[in-house]
Amino acid sequence: MTVEEKRRILVIGTGDTKADELLFMRERIEAVGGIAVMMDVSVLGDPPYRPAHDRHAVARAAGTSIEAIIGSGDENSAMTLMALGASLLARALYDRGEIDGFIALGGTMGTDLALDVALMLPLGVPKFVVSTIAFSHLIPPERIATDLMMILWAGGLYGLNSTCKAVLSQACGAVVGAARAAIKPDALKPVVGMSSLGKSCLHYMVTLKPELERRGYEVVVFHTTGMGGRAMEAIAAQRGFVAVMDFSLQELANHLTGSVVNSGIDRLENAGRQAIPQIVAPGAIDMVDFPTWQAVPARFAGRPYHAHNRLLASVTSDGETRRAIARAIGEKLAASKGSTAFILPAGGIQQWDQHGEPLHEPEALTAFIQEMRISVPANAELHEIAGHINDAAFSAKALEIFDRWVAEGIIPPGVPGDRKAA
Repeated sequence: MTVEEKRRILVIGTGDTKADELLFMRERIEAVGGIAVMMDVSVLGDPPYRPAHDRHAVARAAGTSIEAIIGSGDENSAMTLMALGASLLARALYDRGEIDGFIALGGTMGTDLALDVALMLPLGVPKFVVSTIAFSHLIPPERIATDLMMILWAGGLYGLNSTCKAVLSQACGAVVGAARAAIKPDALKPVVGMSSLGKSCLHYMVTLKPELERRGYEVVVFHTTGMGGRAMEAIAAQRGFVAVMDFSLQELANHLTGSVVNSGIDRLENAGRQAIPQIVAPGAIDMVDFPTWQAVPARFAGRPYHAHNRLLASVTSDGETRRAIARAIGEKLAASKGSTAFILPAGGIQQWDQHGEPLHEPEALTAFIQEMRISVPANAELHEIAGHINDAAFSAKALEIFDRWVAEGIIPPGVPGDRKAA
C-alpha cells in the first residue's frame, strides 16, 4: 500500500498522562495500514513524544495560549478551551485534506473534549471515541454526533494491560477500516428529512417516500426513538436538508415528561433555526416511552400501557399533559425563520390510539386537538384534517403543501433521473 493510499487518522489524547496508551494506538494504526496524526491536548505538561499538533497549537486554534488556559480558573474551564481549540484545529485539518478520520481516548475529561471534535466534523468522516463512559447516561443526546462510534475503554483507568490493549487494538482497526470503506454523503438529489416512529406505529412514509422520490428527491427517514431525532436535528443544524417533514414528535413529548428516550432540548428547533421549510405533524405525542425492563414510572401508574418489545414500552399521557405538549410545539414553531406548516389530524396521531387499540383515549386526544388549534403560531400554516395520521388523506395533504412550496420556489425542485443536484 502506497502512502497515498493510506488513511490518515487524527489521534487525540492527553499525552502527558496517557503516552503509553496513545503510542500503542499509533503503533496499531500503522500496523493495519494507517497513518497516525498525533494531537496532544495536555494542559500542564508535554508528552514524551513529538506530536504533529502540540498543546500550544491547540491553544492557538482557540485564540489563546497554554499559559492563559492554565490560568483560566479550573480544570473544567481549561479543558473546555482545549476542546474548542481541538475542534477548530481538527476541522481545519479536515478542510485542508490532511486527515481522513479521528479517534480519541479519554475518561470524562477526554470524552467531553472528543464529543466536541466529533460534532465539528461532517457526516461521513469516521469518528471513534474510546471512553471510560461510553454509552453512559452522563452523555446528553445533543452532544452525540450523527455517526459517532464509541467503545468502552475497559481496564483503561491507569496504564496498559492485556484487557485495554484488546479494546484499543479493536478501536484502531475499526477507525482505519471505516476510513477506507467510508462513502461520504454526496447527494445526487435534494434531500428531504422525515421523522417516523417505526413503521407499525406511523406508516405515512410508505406512501410519501416513493412519491417524493418520483419528484426527484432523496428521502432520509429517521426513527424517533431518541437518537434518530438527534441525528435529524444535527443534520438540519448543518443545513443538510432542503425540506423537513417532521411528523413524529414523540421525542419532544418524552423530553417534556422526563423520559430518557429523548433527543435533547432542541428537538423541533434546528430546521426552523436554519430557515429550512418544514411541514410538521404531532405523530405519537400522546405516548411516553420508557425501558420495558423497568417498572412503569410512578406518575404514569394506571395509564394505558403498550409493550413494543423487551426494550421499549409506552404509556399514554393525560389530557392536561397533552395540552402542555401542544403549547410547547407552538412555542418552537413560533421561533422558525422559514416556511412552516402544521398538519393536525383530528382523527388520531398513532396506530394504537384508534378504537379497539390499547392506547385509545378519545377525551385526551380531544384535549390535545383543542389546545393545538390555538397554539399554532401566526407564522405557521394550520391544516386540519378529519382523518387519522396514517390515513391516505394525511399523506395527500403533506404532498399538497410540499408541491405548492416547490411551485412557489420555497423548496428547490427535484432532480430527475441520476443527475446531480446543483
